[in-house]
Amino acid sequence: MIPRYITDFDLQTLPRWKTEVAVIGAGIAGLYTALQASEHTDVVLISKRGLDDSNTRWAQGGIAAVTAKSDSPALHRQDTLIAGAGLCSYEAVEVLVHEGPERLKELIAYGTEFDKDAQGRYELTKEGAHSKRRILHAHGDATGAEIVRALSARVREQKNITVLENHFAIDLLTQDGECVGVIVMKPDGERFFLEAKATVLATGGAGQLYRYTTNPEIATADGIALAYRAGARIKDVEFIQFHPTALYYPGAPRFLISEAVRGEGAILRNTSGERFMEKYHPQKELAPRDIVARAIVSEMERTNAAYVYLDITHESEELIKHRFPTIYQFCLKYGLDMVTDWIPVAPACHYIMGGVQTDLNGETSTKRLFACGEVSCTGVHGANRLASNSLSEAVVFGHRIVKRIRELPPAPEVRPVEARAENRVHRFVNTREQRVKLQKLMLRHVGVKRQEKGLRKALEELERMQRFYAYEHEEMEAFEFLNLLNAAVLTTRAALLREESRGGHYRNDFPNKDDLIWRKHIIQTIDQGVHEECDQYDVE
Repeated sequence: MIPRYITDFDLQTLPRWKTEVAVIGAGIAGLYTALQASEHTDVVLISKRGLDDSNTRWAQGGIAAVTAKSDSPALHRQDTLIAGAGLCSYEAVEVLVHEGPERLKELIAYGTEFDKDAQGRYELTKEGAHSKRRILHAHGDATGAEIVRALSARVREQKNITVLENHFAIDLLTQDGECVGVIVMKPDGERFFLEAKATVLATGGAGQLYRYTTNPEIATADGIALAYRAGARIKDVEFIQFHPTALYYPGAPRFLISEAVRGEGAILRNTSGERFMEKYHPQKELAPRDIVARAIVSEMERTNAAYVYLDITHESEELIKHRFPTIYQFCLKYGLDMVTDWIPVAPACHYIMGGVQTDLNGETSTKRLFACGEVSCTGVHGANRLASNSLSEAVVFGHRIVKRIRELPPAPEVRPVEARAENRVHRFVNTREQRVKLQKLMLRHVGVKRQEKGLRKALEELERMQRFYAYEHEEMEAFEFLNLLNAAVLTTRAALLREESRGGHYRNDFPNKDDLIWRKHIIQTIDQGVHEECDQYDVE
């Protein structure tokens, strides 16, 4: 059982701060939303690490938005809907493709420096499932780091933004179906209640659910777990995107090898040196990510290998070093030269398409609680995210969230609350060991390919871990693990229920997409459990 609260507290004795807007998370979604909100009101920005430490910082490929005359919102919409495998919200995609270009201009105004050619025009690249070159990038393959640099610098300049680095959001406080603030832990372990008119979750994804991931250590599904415990609807979390090409090399981390490398002409070869993607999809290496990832796993199984190769050696040294300086230098540290060597790669967990369900203004089913960025499920990504749409989604819906917050009536008076975490067993369990156990379990049974027997085994073990896991000290590592455990149960439960294959969810025992039965969403709430819900679809 997932408890309502994971810590004990008495609101009457806790120190209390008050703000208009609380933003939890410091990636592009949190930084941008905080900046937008600070133009009209005071904001507290909570980051569990430093401002420069977020998922966004590792984003290589770029940001997708229509800027070229040869492109159009209609084409961008079409590409997004096709990649989303029939589960995108048409309305949400419309919002993204039409409002994305204007939000891009704001990022530039905030100081983001995207790459330009010799004539001063923005360089555009192409990634998998895009029909046009529409992706802007920075410093070749360091787009996320450049955006974080620019936005965090602006945030630090704003008098209306109070930045709380190395602080951790433990639990959201609700009354009468509305979020009224958050219980926060300071670096020294002390806690306080941050009361807020509106709370924005911008906590990033759930990459640490898996042993092999392109995500940093901080991606522990905190926002999904916080929102679920607070009563919000969690949607479509079975759809996990495994990036096809993460570095697989002894002694090296699973470093992301951007899809843009394939966009610039790289091809995939198995360990026998054979190009194989033409067997799996007409778009070959530029097929949607879920298809490429499964094709790689199939080739690995067929050749009894732990990896395949990414080959861009046929392109010029100048192009490789100019477009991919970060990737080039990282590989070189391990003795791999992209100019002359094939790079060993394998799929790794990269992005979660589902998350906290929101409307078109970023508001969740729990009033005054908003979600933005990867933690949210706006409906843009459907069952499979189109490459480089995520950064656009963060700023488009961040802007809409701020507009909606301005319309909110004054916050209600917060009543005294005393709460106790449920099912606490007073014995020590090694959190680090449990986390690795969870990650291995998810990789083995809830990974790129799934089937009923493995999913049931995983769910049984995860629920057993929930019943018996306890921690000796209230510290961030223990809370992070509990959040991962919450998210793992929700993901596995949804994957077991969806008896078909679609986008980032593939079942060996149900290998086909079934629009007749399964063109619907899986919704989970702490009060009502799990259920299926149909949507209105205009086009696929």
